[in-house]
Amino acid sequence: MASLLTRVQSKMFIFAHRKTLGLLDGEYGSVFKGRSLDFDELRAYTPGDEVRDIDWKATARHGAPLVKRYVAVRRQTVLLVADTGRNMAALAASGECKRDIAVQVLGVLGYLAHRHGDVVGLVHGDAAGSRSVPARSGEDHLERLLQDVHRGTVLDGGPSSIEHQFDYVLRNFTRRMLLVVVADEVLPDAAMELQLRRLQARHEVLWFTVHDTELANRADADAVEVADGSGIPEAVSADPAVRAAYRQAMLEREHRRQELFRRLGIAEGGAGSSAQVLPELFALLARHRSRRRAASRGQRHAG
Repeated sequence: MASLLTRVQSKMFIFAHRKTLGLLDGEYGSVFKGRSLDFDELRAYTPGDEVRDIDWKATARHGAPLVKRYVAVRRQTVLLVADTGRNMAALAASGECKRDIAVQVLGVLGYLAHRHGDVVGLVHGDAAGSRSVPARSGEDHLERLLQDVHRGTVLDGGPSSIEHQFDYVLRNFTRRMLLVVVADEVLPDAAMELQLRRLQARHEVLWFTVHDTELANRADADAVEVADGSGIPEAVSADPAVRAAYRQAMLEREHRRQELFRRLGIAEGGAGSSAQVLPELFALLARHRSRRRAASRGQRHAG
């Protein structure tokens, strides 16, 4: 199989110009709270950089804003938590396989971690159980993680159940890390909400959703839900009233999902195509940074 990491990097440069990649790199660098940093170099200011990082003396000499760039002294740990159940082998909104979009998301985040000197681990699986790869650095290691996700996500695999992966993380990881969940359009129930609250108390948690295709829009043939084999017959899905009711139900469900993540204080983003991955990851990291700052201000005012 061709290198998945090479594919990820190729798509990064196809879908984004250098400035966008620089902004994404900067957003990743701001995610960790309390990161130990050393000064590395000065570079030109770009929108999204922290104002406090501007070197005003160097800016005055240069005639244009310059910001200080730092490198991490202490490595941080990124744990990728991926659903590799059969739900992720179904089609995404774009018609691509959801697995391929998930690999793109995981690959971009792993590549950013690698650039910042961080180590990356993986927990993935389905309702039958979870598999773990210890956190390490290096592109060969990252390629192994992506291959594990790609090979482990098949239509005849076990049913998706991200709760099993959360339980595995809660039992086996106590050291604080950045935990990035990549799954499909899960609507957490009360038990999963409790799991997420416990994870949020220990780690910094981000959630990236790979959006499903819309069953009601696939009127060319009987559409089947891979999770349980149910579906919408063509004769039914072609009915405008059925389509409208389905879309309304999906909108209400998505509203409940977003409200739950907002209540938990977990930044959530998502994409239904490979082309959306980079801008949505940038927005997700920015949203996480904004929520963390708001929480920090609230704690200071309470104190």
